[in-house]
Amino acid sequence: MTLEEDKVLNEQTVEKLRAMKLFQMAKSLEERLARPDHRDLSVQELMGLIVDDEYIARENARLTARLRGAKFKEKEACMESVDYKLVRGFKKQMMLELGQLHWIEKKQNIAFTGPSGSGKSYLAQALGHQACRKGYRVTYVRLPKLLTALLQSRADGSYANLLKRFEKAHVLILDDLGVSELKENERRDILEIVEDRYGVGSTVITSQLPIKDWHAYFGGGRAADSLSDRLVHNCHRIELLKETESQRKARNGLD
Repeated sequence: MTLEEDKVLNEQTVEKLRAMKLFQMAKSLEERLARPDHRDLSVQELMGLIVDDEYIARENARLTARLRGAKFKEKEACMESVDYKLVRGFKKQMMLELGQLHWIEKKQNIAFTGPSGSGKSYLAQALGHQACRKGYRVTYVRLPKLLTALLQSRADGSYANLLKRFEKAHVLILDDLGVSELKENERRDILEIVEDRYGVGSTVITSQLPIKDWHAYFGGGRAADSLSDRLVHNCHRIELLKETESQRKARNGLD
């Protein structure tokens, strides 16, 4: 086969790959065939590299979609960016252990409690980011926004679909629990979400309220008993300490 015939065949192969929507493989084939250091590769070696390129591209696309779907507030929050000098009351080894995500496999919860600026939200989202990397579906939502979404969904008839979305998440990060008083219907909505997720997925809570005050916050009574039990049972409890003003400025909005 002449060089010209070889070139035509390669072009046809690239076009077929594109027609099959294997765009990364088509791009990889073109680029690798043009590289002088690839001319001595066997067909098997070249094919292996091209398939690897397609696989990596698809995995990256899936990760991007999971991160977009999670709707994190702190887009840069990740395990590698946690500054343990700014997070008081929390050891690096503990974060590394949580980063192995065994708590997700065991359907366990995590509660980050502490004052504003202590890093609760950032740590929760860093673990959420790690979960996305490992293929888990994560949903992040602040409690005030959740309550608004639930109210709107009742009005437009999408309430059941919204509950199903929260139920399907491997990890639900509920941020800012306790920032405002709950109405009776809001307590019922939260209980519905928590009940649906119990034994099915993991929930990560951040709150300025200590866990001992959650029962009163949920209004007391049997509903509060059930809510507190579902959230606190099999829960990793992490209480963070208040940081200094200089640490808060250095964090630049970490929490």
